[in-house]
Amino acid sequence: MASVLRRRAFLHAAGGTALALGLSHPASAAPATTASGELATGSEEFAALRAKWRDLVLGTGFSPTAEPFRTLLATLGTTARKHLSTMAPASGSLWPDAVWADPDPNTDAASYAFSAKMNDSYSRLSAMAQAWAQPGTGLTGDAAVLEAVLTGLDHINAEVFNEATKQYGNWWNFQIGAPQALMDTCVLVHDHLSPEQIAKFCAAVDHFVPDSVFDKYTGTSTGANRVDLCRGVILRGIVGEDAAKVELAAKSLGPVFPYVTSGDGFYADGSFVQHTSVPYIGGYGAVLHDGVGRLLALLRGSPWELNDPNTQLFLDTVEKAIAPFIYNGLMMDNVSSRGISRAGGSEHTRAVGLLGTLVLIGQGASPEENARWRAMVKGWIQRDTYAPPLKNPGLSLTRAAQLQSVLNDTTVKPAPEPVEHRLFHNMDRVTHRRRGWAASVSMASRRITHYENGNGEHLRGWHTGAGWLSWWGSDFGLEQYSDAYWPTVDPYRLPGITASRKPLADGEGGAWGAQRPDVDWVGGTTDGEFGATGQHLKGLSSTMNAKKSWFWLDDSIVCLGAGITSTDGYAVETTVDNRALGAAGSPALTVDGRPQPKEQGWTRSFEDAEWAHIEGHAGYVFPGGAKLSAVREERTGAWKDINTGGPADPITRRYLTLCTDHGTDPTDATYAYVLLPGASARTTAQRACDRGWLRILANNGRQQGVRVAKLGLTAVNFWAAGTVDKVTASAPASVLIREHRDGTATIVVSDPARLATGLHVTWNKRISRVLSKPSTVTSVSTGPSLKLSFGDLTGAYGAPQKIKVKLA
Repeated sequence: MASVLRRRAFLHAAGGTALALGLSHPASAAPATTASGELATGSEEFAALRAKWRDLVLGTGFSPTAEPFRTLLATLGTTARKHLSTMAPASGSLWPDAVWADPDPNTDAASYAFSAKMNDSYSRLSAMAQAWAQPGTGLTGDAAVLEAVLTGLDHINAEVFNEATKQYGNWWNFQIGAPQALMDTCVLVHDHLSPEQIAKFCAAVDHFVPDSVFDKYTGTSTGANRVDLCRGVILRGIVGEDAAKVELAAKSLGPVFPYVTSGDGFYADGSFVQHTSVPYIGGYGAVLHDGVGRLLALLRGSPWELNDPNTQLFLDTVEKAIAPFIYNGLMMDNVSSRGISRAGGSEHTRAVGLLGTLVLIGQGASPEENARWRAMVKGWIQRDTYAPPLKNPGLSLTRAAQLQSVLNDTTVKPAPEPVEHRLFHNMDRVTHRRRGWAASVSMASRRITHYENGNGEHLRGWHTGAGWLSWWGSDFGLEQYSDAYWPTVDPYRLPGITASRKPLADGEGGAWGAQRPDVDWVGGTTDGEFGATGQHLKGLSSTMNAKKSWFWLDDSIVCLGAGITSTDGYAVETTVDNRALGAAGSPALTVDGRPQPKEQGWTRSFEDAEWAHIEGHAGYVFPGGAKLSAVREERTGAWKDINTGGPADPITRRYLTLCTDHGTDPTDATYAYVLLPGASARTTAQRACDRGWLRILANNGRQQGVRVAKLGLTAVNFWAAGTVDKVTASAPASVLIREHRDGTATIVVSDPARLATGLHVTWNKRISRVLSKPSTVTSVSTGPSLKLSFGDLTGAYGAPQKIKVKLA
């Protein structure tokens, strides 16, 4: 009790001043120096690093009386006050609603939940410490808050997180979540911790995160997990003033930076994979970026500065991997896996943290990179009209300060969205951006899982890898997947997918991406502006088989399907689109010029539809006519349906669905449609009447291809060797040809299946000479036709090979 009284007396004497709060520390980005300019050593050096981390946790450069900071600080104070009023140390818990005592400790779902409550308890203490340390919370410098934090740290340590207890439940809570929250809190209240407390808290981290976790770059010590483990140990070293710990963890970040060719990590094409087969830029990728960004900032100028030459590879991923999946302030759902099933989150909320991270990382990049990234961030902030980042109630003070600094910087001009096509052949994803819209497709292969579920999350994401085509308009549709979409949408009717209606169980296929389709040909090719993408689709726990292609153009996407076959005993559908209409939306639907009813529950089939239009959304053209079903419906669901940790409150949303029913157990069924995002009804009708605009060259189980003369584009996906129009391939391949007005042409070829040890491609077009070619081209001949021979393409991992020629 004497120590408690001394702490209270100190705070009372300090009168809640900055000295008592530790707010008088320098905000320098470099360690302290002596009067002679030499680097300070020992405790002073660690104190400087604690001061820097404090700034990274609390944020700097903002006025607590200005918005949004005033509101954010008040909210933080309210949260901390609730934690303070309900905290009741007892055997097995610190709060009555957060019991960590597990009667049967193992690694089952129940134990996962108990371990999470331990981690939650540390997170609550961290929030209380922040409210105590921040100005404007109403609890600034409050002695009772400080005392509660110290009491709570001692209680958790004595009961469950110490060097004598065994890990149970989710390893993540013991090795990443708890150490990070504990060490963050220790940094904030460091001056009020006794040497004995620091020693036992550090010993607990050493116990659960031993040095051996860094011995090999495998298992749970790769990618974002490795960064998180390093962060916890680095902070443990700084709190406990142990240079060896800081050095070990800093060096252990090294394997994160180089690009990989399989498994977890960043790839040269911008792909990011975690859990072996899950595209995860919006989840673990964001965590990795945030962790590395903070540690780069923390250690810069210290003896442990991260000067690995491969850090530039990490910086390059900002524009190669992160930016392509952020559109007008949202992070596309198809790279966030389980995260999309969590209540309270959305494409927009998941992007906010990354925007702040890019601002932070930019401080350690080149001036040119920093300028580009700040311009991108400013553009994204200003264009997110659906969920403005600085109005996000869950925004942290640190993120708010980072984003506000960009908005306030008058030297930064917001960057527009680029016009580009990006193929991420190592994670089966594609992005396509135009001036008025953006789209992305999500696929699965032998390398990439259908979907990931785990910890009771994302239980019905079965068909998110079945050719799910998501898209957004530049000034409309930004709410499409963010307004309770996932708990209410029909999971068998995601936009663009072809799927059997065979009922699937929650978590079908196994947890953590266990089931992948045994197919190789998934990918495509691109010249950087237009693209050809293909997916050999095999359904999850289904006999359904199909060949799907997307040809990405200037104002539209041509979508083809062929070889659709199934013996499940259930109907197979291709969903042309499934537009979320919110709680009360009822946009007009027009089919072949005739307005359709707006009442809910309406459904109709059109035997030979040529075009359709959804007001305020898009136009759809069906070359040659199509059997089309249209459905207006209200769907009710709950987050708990797709995530066992979500609320059970029912939610109702409206949907307008356009789909093609291929019938029960179809054989070699096909489909063809053109999606025109943002097009008017008039433009859609005109496109449907323009018979010469698009030629579908092939749409069968061996080849799919198109010709758009206006664009000088010919593109073919060869599922098997053959000839389509003027193009021949000797083996499966994806070929895109662009004829340019300057008399040149670009031919781009890829081997999406990664099986071609040799490939010959012929274009029956007179060519005068080859202007450039990659080393994979072993021979070439020109004249009446262009003949290209490629060597072993398996080592290209499906990457496009570009050749430039001069037309004769």
